[in-house]
Amino acid sequence: MNSDTLSKPALSSAVATVLLVDDEPVSRLSMAARLKRMGLRVLEAGNGKEGLAILRRERPDLTILDWVMPEMDGPTVCEQVRQDPDILSSQLILMTSHDQPEQIAEGLARGADDFLSKAASKQEVLARVQSGLRAASLVRSIESTRDELRAKQGELEGELKSAADYIQSLLPVAGEITRDIRMSWSYRPSQALGGDLFNVSHWDDQSVYFYILDASGHGVAPALRAASLSTFLRADNLRHYMNSSDPARMMTEANRQYPLTEDGSYFTLWIGSFDRRTRQLRYTTAGHGGALLQRQNGTVEWLTHTQLPLGFEADTTYEITTVLIADGDRVLLMSDGIYEAPAPTGELWGTTRLETTFMAHRSAPLGEALPALMAEAERWHGAPVFPDDAALLGLEFRL
Repeated sequence: MNSDTLSKPALSSAVATVLLVDDEPVSRLSMAARLKRMGLRVLEAGNGKEGLAILRRERPDLTILDWVMPEMDGPTVCEQVRQDPDILSSQLILMTSHDQPEQIAEGLARGADDFLSKAASKQEVLARVQSGLRAASLVRSIESTRDELRAKQGELEGELKSAADYIQSLLPVAGEITRDIRMSWSYRPSQALGGDLFNVSHWDDQSVYFYILDASGHGVAPALRAASLSTFLRADNLRHYMNSSDPARMMTEANRQYPLTEDGSYFTLWIGSFDRRTRQLRYTTAGHGGALLQRQNGTVEWLTHTQLPLGFEADTTYEITTVLIADGDRVLLMSDGIYEAPAPTGELWGTTRLETTFMAHRSAPLGEALPALMAEAERWHGAPVFPDDAALLGLEFRL
């Protein structure tokens, strides 16, 4: 039996392709015949420049290069291949009649994967070629897996972008809510899809209610749960459960509708309701950090309670607090993503800095004060994207 056919490379159902680059016709003809007897498809080139062009065009599984050639020698071809991102993973074998250690070291340094002596036996040629083809098969398998992962990553990023666009479509339109209430907001989503949402709604001609919610965790599931809770808090839905804009009743029903999930996911929520006739703001919270009331006279009050988030206890009773709103007062609702923004040192921005910055912009229009507040948190963090969603909802009362 011919030793060339002892073991053909059975790497896949497709015939492997070998590019043979050698300027000596007799030597090239002999090696090509040997490779063909091994069941391989053989491409031939008479010099390095021609070989490089064929390699780029045909993408063979393995390329065998003579060291000494006109136009471009073997090691130079290797260097060109390793500098080209489209073909840098090609498997290259250098043929040489001078297989000295220093020459082998030079060839490897310049990009060759293996060496083949021109005086090699048939068995050695077979072994070297099969080894190169196995390596090529492995590399291409890895590249194929990489490409699949990139495609899936692209699909996932597209889905996350669509989900993020949908979440942001649920946010309110800034401007005049009533003739005596103006609203503005600033929102900075994190890289991961989050679940911070807020809104302002009319209950009737005299009552306006507003809220901010935060779903625990990140990703599509928390974001969609947040969208569900936001839909639940629409006035046309809440009227099926209650006949007044009572924040405590809203919170009680939300607590009943949104228990802890099996994996422990939950919501924090702040709800306030303003009566334009009495100028009273009633509010309640469920695990939320609270809102900031900025008085026209320059004082500030935190509107918050210490109560469990939604879903922890089905029979939770929510406390209502009432405050009187005066002309020029502002109420700021915020997610914890802004005051928990870390500096590069790890120190959090904190509620004190937030309060001080908000007060420093009390004379600016609300539509300028909120972006300035967000920008200051960004400067503290040192990057335009926070680890968590950062949301600000502001209302200004002109009574």
